[in-house]
Amino acid sequence: MFTNKLRLVWLVAGRELKDQFRDWRVLTPMLILLICFPFLMNEFAKQTVEFLNQYDANLILDRFVPFSIMIIGFFPITISLVVALESFVGEKERGTIEPILSAPLDDWQLYFGKLLVGVATPLVASYLSIILYLVLVARQNLNMPSPMVMVQLILLTTAHATLMVSAAIVISVQSTSVKAANLLASFIVIPVAILMQGEAVMLFWGNERVLWLAIAGVMIISLLLIRVGIAHFQREYLLGREIDVINLSWIWRTFWRNFIGGAESFWEWYGSVWGGAMRRIAPALLAVTLVAIVSVWMGYDLVMVNVADVIHTATPDRLHRIESSISQLPDLTNLEGSLSAPFLFMNNTRAVAAIFFAGLFSFGVLGILLYMLNVGIIGGLYALFELLGMSPLPIFIAGVVPHGIFEIPALMIGSAVALYMGAAIVTPQTGKSMGEVLIELFADWAKIFIGVVVPLLAVAAVIEAYITPGLLLDVMTK
Repeated sequence: MFTNKLRLVWLVAGRELKDQFRDWRVLTPMLILLICFPFLMNEFAKQTVEFLNQYDANLILDRFVPFSIMIIGFFPITISLVVALESFVGEKERGTIEPILSAPLDDWQLYFGKLLVGVATPLVASYLSIILYLVLVARQNLNMPSPMVMVQLILLTTAHATLMVSAAIVISVQSTSVKAANLLASFIVIPVAILMQGEAVMLFWGNERVLWLAIAGVMIISLLLIRVGIAHFQREYLLGREIDVINLSWIWRTFWRNFIGGAESFWEWYGSVWGGAMRRIAPALLAVTLVAIVSVWMGYDLVMVNVADVIHTATPDRLHRIESSISQLPDLTNLEGSLSAPFLFMNNTRAVAAIFFAGLFSFGVLGILLYMLNVGIIGGLYALFELLGMSPLPIFIAGVVPHGIFEIPALMIGSAVALYMGAAIVTPQTGKSMGEVLIELFADWAKIFIGVVVPLLAVAAVIEAYITPGLLLDVMTK
């Protein structure tokens, strides 16, 4: 039974593949890029190596070929992106969408057929381009990447292709014209290009473990994008809309209706509307609580292992300098009165807002990573005080707990909203467009942010500015 369903997926993929091979506008630039770019990159590598050899920059030389492979694998994907952007909206403009939508195919079969060809075509071009470049590199005196790094580069290229094509097909489903879909392509290419800059830093840094995490993160976001596309794929939506119109009054009415929730008083809003939003994020709040526990432990373990190794392997002279610098504690008497509650409030609010927006554009993935980083610092500082021979528990009770009992729950609730929104976006919403779902989710975020996060951060800022420094001073001077 399942084999028969997969056969229909291959049927859609075969039709899409034939259409691609008939379109010279896509094939010609792809072939030119596939053949010419490896030669261009090889000549650039040759000139760069000759220049770097004058300065004995061995680290850069070792990482230059893997970096070139990553770039070579990226460009064919950008050229092939136009095919994915036209996958559905292009069929609509050509008048061929109705026979496809009326065929006895499930939504996922139609979607995966388009997705399969959209990912496979640029990947084949990228792999062939990489192979050609490796052949050229083998003929020169350049350092070849290790098998492990080569596997990572291939997986990274695959992850990039899946991510970009998945996003392009989501745009194609939601757009009403090919022009609109192509204009939105920058929202795919630019973020992935920025992502590759970070991956290039990891590559030159030589941290293979972090690069594995980057591969896993990109694939998770890709899978979530595929889920978004299927969840919001509506055949009637594709046929019904003719033009996109920004209706600001409808957006505001929809947002305000969901924000107020029919409440007639402040206390009714807090009791039913705000309370309902908090109940909806309860599973996400439980998840971020578990993530907080893991993050604190990871931060503690990371510092205990790495910093302890640095101390144990340090020479006596270097160890003496470390101990001297540690013994010179800052003058905590100047801390009281120097902290501003408005500054602390705005800083913490920006941090929570950054987690929200990072989570919004990554279905909660990047938001949770930022949250883990913020919470993990607590465990790292605890371990650092322990390694320094200080008693960390009194310091944390005086320096973290007073304002932390307000600030940490605000951070957890704000992160839970980001996680909840990511999960809600990839969940099918019958009878609602993707835009309406996003507006309702924004309303839920505004309820929780205004109703609980902002008050908690305001109280935490006052305590951190005027109470915590005195308590910390008393503990540190004993």
